[in-house]
Amino acid sequence: MADQEGKGKPEGEFARRIDPTKDDLTREQLRFIRQAELANWKKRSQKLRTRNVLTGLAIGALVMGIYGYTFFSVSQERIMDEIDEEAKIGRTVMTRTRIIESTCH
Repeated sequence: MADQEGKGKPEGEFARRIDPTKDDLTREQLRFIRQAELANWKKRSQKLRTRNVLTGLAIGALVMGIYGYTFFSVSQERIMDEIDEEAKIGRTVMTRTRIIESTCH
C-alpha cells in the first residue's frame, strides 16, 4: 500500500525545465548547464559530420560514375568513323560516276 501512495507525485523534481534567463541560478548550475549543452552539441555534431562525409562521398561517387560512363561511351562512339566511311564511299562513287560520264560523252 505504501508503494501506491508514492505513485501520484514524485518526491523531488526530476528533469524540470528551467529558463536560465528567468530562474535565479548559481554559477555552478549555469556551468553545469553549459557543460551539458556542450556535450550534447559535440554528440550531435559528430553524427552530422559523419552524415556529411557519407553524403559527400556518395555525391562524389555519383559524379565520378557519370564522368566515367560519359568518357567510356564517347570513346566507344564510332559516329565519326561511320561518317568518314560514308564520305569515302560517296567520294569513290562520285569519282566513278564522273569517270563513267566522261567516257560516255
